Amino acid sequence: MPLAHNLNKFKQLNRATVRDKKLKLQKLESVERKSNELLIVSFLQEQIVNDEQPSYTLSEIQALIESFIDQDRQSLEEVKQDHRKGRPISNKQKLLTEKVKHEEHLFATGYKVPDLSHEETVTRLRNWNGTTGATTGFKFINISKDMKEFPTVEVEMKE
Repeated sequence: MPLAHNLNKFKQLNRATVRDKKLKLQKLESVERKSNELLIVSFLQEQIVNDEQPSYTLSEIQALIESFIDQDRQSLEEVKQDHRKGRPISNKQKLLTEKVKHEEHLFATGYKVPDLSHEETVTRLRNWNGTTGATTGFKFINISKDMKEFPTVEVEMKE
C-alpha cells in the first residue's frame, strides 16, 4: 500500500514542477515581449524629446519607425563586415538577422507605437520616465509601411 501512495505523491510533485516551469516560461516571455515593445517607445522618445512639434503626420511616424529598424540593419551590416569567410555565423548575427526580419514583418503588418498624431500622447511621451506602467497613459496605434492614412475610429451613432 505505501508504494501506491508514494507513486501518487510523485505524480503530484511532478505535475506541480511542470506547472511551475510553464508559469516561469510564460513570465519570461511576457517580460521579454514588454521590453521589446519598450525599445521602440524609448527610441521614439529620444527622437522627439527636443522637438517642439505638437503632433506628427503619418509619413513622419513611418519615417521614425523606419529609422528605428535601420539601427538594427546597420548593426547587422557591421557584424556581417566583421564575419570571416569559412567561419560559422555568430549568434549575434543570427539574432540580429531574426530581429530585423521580425521588425520588418511587424512594420509590414502593423507596428504598435504611441500615436504621435495625438498631441496629448506626444506630450506624455516627451515626459515619460521609461517604465512600463507609465505607458498606460499613451494612446497606441498600429502603423504599417503601406498605410496612406490613419485608421478611422468607428463611432457609434446615438439616437
